[in-house]
Parts: sequence; structure tokens; C-alpha cells
Amino acid sequence: MNGLGRNMVYTEHIDEVRRAVAECGRDVAVVAAVKMQTKQTVDELMRVAPDLILGENRVQELLAKYDPAYCWHFIGRLQTNKVKYIIDKVELIHSLDRHELAKEIEKQAAKHGKVQDCLVEVNMGSEISKGGVAPEDALGFIGELAAYGHIRVRGMMSVLPNLGDTPELRALYAKLRGLFEASQALRGESYTGDILSAGMSGDYRIALEYGSNMIRLGRVLFGERIYPASAVSDGGEQR
Repeated sequence: MNGLGRNMVYTEHIDEVRRAVAECGRDVAVVAAVKMQTKQTVDELMRVAPDLILGENRVQELLAKYDPAYCWHFIGRLQTNKVKYIIDKVELIHSLDRHELAKEIEKQAAKHGKVQDCLVEVNMGSEISKGGVAPEDALGFIGELAAYGHIRVRGMMSVLPNLGDTPELRALYAKLRGLFEASQALRGESYTGDILSAGMSGDYRIALEYGSNMIRLGRVLFGERIYPASAVSDGGEQR
């Protein structure tokens, strides 16, 4: 099911997410992960829920779907040679995890006369297949990013392992929350420390328990998708 023409499906799923957010008692931003969705589906979603943020994993897909009327975030691993294509289109980059990328964001943001908001991605599960700095390096990396005048770090992002509701997953979330709280000592002009982006379709309720104030949802909004034949997959996980 890809949701096309099914406003009730969107409404029911979005209402479920909003109830969970309301129960946690604080403001939480919801990012709709639109990887593999068509532009038609994106437009329909935004007609039903215009307050949602759109998150894309792949530069090529973002460019194909881009509409300046919507708020876009880049939530996937970002190659340095692709930064120039999205720097004027996204409000937040979730996946800053290395100086090579920071240097390119700095360069391209300076060209556009903007300060680019970013999140430092933290690899809580030490998964080789995922990007992100090691938890023990995160605070030092945030401090080093103060050298880039056109980057403002808003907080942290993490894609936690797909472990289900287990003590292991909760321990990682507790560690992430502790790391985010420790980062508050770095707050200043280059680090606002106001966003913790964590929680996807399978674990967003747990993420909310542990202080996440930005969740990135794909399957829970769109259902199990039948991918459009025209879509190009990068082999990434859709959660």
C-alpha cells in the first residue's frame, strides 16, 4: 500500500502518531521519511498534514520531489560531492559526522550566504553499516565544529539498532539521552542543543520516553509500501 488516494489511511496513521506525541507532554517535530515515495504521494500527504516536515535520504530523490512550499530535511548519509545540490533546499541536515563533510557544508553554505543548521549523527549501536561518530567522540566533535562559521549544530541524531522493545535497546536510548544532556554544557552560538532526533517507525514510542523531540517516520505513516517501479533504491533500510 502506497497510500495514493487514501486520505483516511493517512489521517488514521497521523492521528495515531499525534496521540503518542501528546502523551509525552512536550513539543515533538514529526519528520515524514519519504524515501521511495512519489511526488504525488508527497503532495497528498502535505495536503492532509501540512505541518509535517519532509525528510529525504537520497539527494536524487529530493531534487525530483522538491517543492519550496514544504519544509525539507536531509536525513540520510550525505556524500560531500552532493552537498551543493541541497544546500539551498534543506532546513536541517541530520547526518553530519565527519570534518570532510563539515568543510563542504561550510563552503557551500558560505556561497549561499547562509548558516546551515545540522545535527551531529551518533552511531549508538557501533554498526559498521551506518554513519555517525562514536558516542565517546560526539562531544569533542561538536566542540570542534565551532570552527565553522556557516554551520550551526542544533543537536544530535541517531539511528538505533532494530532490536525491538528490549533492555538492550532501552540501554542505548538511556545512553543517548545522557549524551544529549551532557552536550548542554557546550551550548553557545555554534551549538544550540535543542534537538534530539531519534525514533523511527519501530521504536518511536520508546524514543519519546527517552527524550526525543524529533521522530522520523516512514512505514508507520505510509504503511507497507509497494515501491513505485520508477523509484531507485540505494539499498537502505526503510523503517
